[in-house]
Amino acid sequence: MKLGAIQCMLLLVTTLWLVLSVSAEIIPKKSWSVIGYEAFNKRRVLEKEETTNGTSKAAVNRQVSKLTKTKKSGSNGVAKTFISVGLAAFIATLGGKVLAEGERPERALIEALSKPIVAVRSTSLAALKDPRSNAATITTEGASIPNEVFNLVKGIVGVGVLSLPAGVAAFGSAPSAFIPAGILIAVIGCLSGYGFALIGKVCAYTGAKSYREAWSRTVGERSSWIPAWSVTFKTFLACLAFSMVLADTFSSLLESTRNTTLLAVTSLVLLPLCLLKNLKSLAPFSLLGVMGMAYTAVAMTVRFLDGSYLMSGDSQGKLVEQIASNLRPKFGNLGANSVLSPNALILVCMLSTAYMAHFNAPKFYLELKNNTLPRFNSVVSWGFGISIFLMGFISMIGFLTFGKACDGLVLNNYAGSDMWMGFSRIAVAVSLVFSYPLAFTGCRDGFLDLAKVPVDKRSSRTLNIVTVTLLGVITCCACKLTDVSFVLAFGGATLGNALTYVYPALMYRAVVAQQGRTNEKFGVNVSLASAALGIVMGTVGATMAVRSLS
Repeated sequence: MKLGAIQCMLLLVTTLWLVLSVSAEIIPKKSWSVIGYEAFNKRRVLEKEETTNGTSKAAVNRQVSKLTKTKKSGSNGVAKTFISVGLAAFIATLGGKVLAEGERPERALIEALSKPIVAVRSTSLAALKDPRSNAATITTEGASIPNEVFNLVKGIVGVGVLSLPAGVAAFGSAPSAFIPAGILIAVIGCLSGYGFALIGKVCAYTGAKSYREAWSRTVGERSSWIPAWSVTFKTFLACLAFSMVLADTFSSLLESTRNTTLLAVTSLVLLPLCLLKNLKSLAPFSLLGVMGMAYTAVAMTVRFLDGSYLMSGDSQGKLVEQIASNLRPKFGNLGANSVLSPNALILVCMLSTAYMAHFNAPKFYLELKNNTLPRFNSVVSWGFGISIFLMGFISMIGFLTFGKACDGLVLNNYAGSDMWMGFSRIAVAVSLVFSYPLAFTGCRDGFLDLAKVPVDKRSSRTLNIVTVTLLGVITCCACKLTDVSFVLAFGGATLGNALTYVYPALMYRAVVAQQGRTNEKFGVNVSLASAALGIVMGTVGATMAVRSLS
């Protein structure tokens, strides 16, 4: 990057001014992004202002907290921001390669200023004695509530919803069985949303910025490997479910054998995408998932209403003959009372996976504009409320169309010649292909973190070897397992219940005890009851999921 003479002079003048006015000790000890952030927030000039103005530290702190309310302070903040940017750009221009081994440290400053700024509260002696002082808030930058709600729904309502009709069929065969199933979908959705909100509350109380950090600051650092392993293996199961769905979808579209199709798709499509080092270009394709699910819901509704798959007495729909006999609609006498069967817990455990977005709860809290707990709870309420409706609607349509015959992926029940569902298969397949590398990268990085491989040691060769090995293991498992509903049910019964109900309750209980929040004992009791329910549901659900294989 070349600068003109005038630009160099301006940058040099601002750099010298800042060096003369601010203690030089900050230069070798801090990264340039931190320098810009601290200068912006007036943190490094408090002592100088105290000397020149003769004010006490307490008075200076009050003055800094009111900077935005005075014209003079506002001008100083803008000036310092400009100066910091100038300093970072100048130093990065002259010595960027030396300081960062060929990278561009000025980008760190730009990214730091463009992200929501976390403002740590008072660091006075009284504040340090108060454990609640670790709480962090975000300034006026960030995502709005509608944006957060959309992203949350996008993260929850995925391809897993297409397996929920099979969860209803696990215990019921009559149309009335969906009545208790719909209630379960709503109840589990509310409990999952409560766990999601608890994680945000823990982050608000402790200033944690990730699921693992929230655990470390509450339960303890020594046991932080527990949620780390849980999240990593849950991501592994998600990739496994994706591979199984891709195998079923592409084999139906191409009318080829399942395992051969999966091997071809993995080798020719998934592997090159997973080997990419920069996945930013794939992020916009995640929107296809929302569009694909919306279209699928419409197509399933059309086929339910036009009776193409109806079987009533001697009459049957026009497309029934084109599907295998085991996939044709089948209804029996197991109605609403069948929910009392232990098999109903299979649906409960599948729902624990379907609503799984909890490891991203800290991210949603931190990125919310003006992230007070009431605003965050509004995001959770709307996000999970919309997700409950969509999941309930798709589950209802799928079960009322095929009944007991619902496949682990309900798209498999529809005829290959069905044009409406053909476009749905294409939309789901394209969405999964471009979403797969995003999920796989999280799984791969999780295993590298658990193996304690430092980031600077993760060379291209290391990443390629781990990618090929891990993708090979996932593909082999997907070739052996054919029922995606089992993967979702077993994963939900074990890891899903832990991440959704148990871990949030333990973190919330610990932070309330640490900070002496005696007025929240009722909330702690509710969370512990939810955790106990999750353990019971998980134990029984995992047993039933394994038995369903035989």
